[in-house]
Amino acid sequence: MQTKLTKLLGIKYPIIQGGMAWIADASLASAVSDAGGLGIISAMNAGADWVREEIKKCRSVTDKPFGVNIMLMSPHVEEVAKMVAEEKVPVVTTGAGNPSRFVKMWKEAGIKILPVVASTALAKMVERAGADAVIAEGGESGGHVGDLTTMALVPQVADAVKIPVVAAGGIADGRGMVAAFALGACGVQMGTRFLVANECTVSAEYKKKVLAAKDISTMVTGRRLGHPVRAIKTAYTNQYAKLEADSNYPDEKLEEFGVGSLRKAAKDGNAEEGCFLAGQIAGMVNKEEPAADIINDVMAQAEKMMEGVRWDV
Repeated sequence: MQTKLTKLLGIKYPIIQGGMAWIADASLASAVSDAGGLGIISAMNAGADWVREEIKKCRSVTDKPFGVNIMLMSPHVEEVAKMVAEEKVPVVTTGAGNPSRFVKMWKEAGIKILPVVASTALAKMVERAGADAVIAEGGESGGHVGDLTTMALVPQVADAVKIPVVAAGGIADGRGMVAAFALGACGVQMGTRFLVANECTVSAEYKKKVLAAKDISTMVTGRRLGHPVRAIKTAYTNQYAKLEADSNYPDEKLEEFGVGSLRKAAKDGNAEEGCFLAGQIAGMVNKEEPAADIINDVMAQAEKMMEGVRWDV
């Protein structure tokens, strides 16, 4: 299946793996890229040296295109932004802000730039700055979320910009991909489904919680502090929500309560103190399998649904 996205990135299938912090490393990224999608390494809050090592690991096992996700709120963003330019990684996706100040440097390094956006205003802004495409991510997604749903956001972004649009948030199968095409996207980004890929090095407890999830198993917390996130409901998230609702509980204390919770979930499998980020489609994820099987399953379903239908994607 060839779309504007596959042509832009030089990949076989219009699927991007989400840049999940503490989860999306070289192991998962290389497997997704080898399977024909675009694997992503998450730079999260790590320094340039750690990210460079992951890039080297990825290149040692695949010759396919891959990318690095850069969280613009990271304290190491300047050094990581410069490092990916030095390494000439094929693709950079960005989150939590506007990457415009880095676009010129990345362009000169031949990097394709795909910012994650949650509004048409930011989509138009990054298009003017020189982004090659945008990833329109709705609030159904796991991790940091915006207010708009994918169904509402994607077509408005598609109408607002001329560059390719990738749909993200609430997509886990071929039906979601076809729906994204109908909304004006030319590809999809998936995170939650890849959490249970064999090559995903997340903790066993994390995979267990995703596989056990139902349609109403996630909730959003953090709105009071201005950075809402969606995660699987646990005793930890329930306690966070309780503290967040208490106007007498200081913001600084609430911030402290959240520090390190994702790492505790992803790396330690700490069911009591970990925050298990996942999207609303977690209830659709029901088995652990290789990344290649996930991609092949999505594509087979999408192609079957699209038989005899012409799409301008």
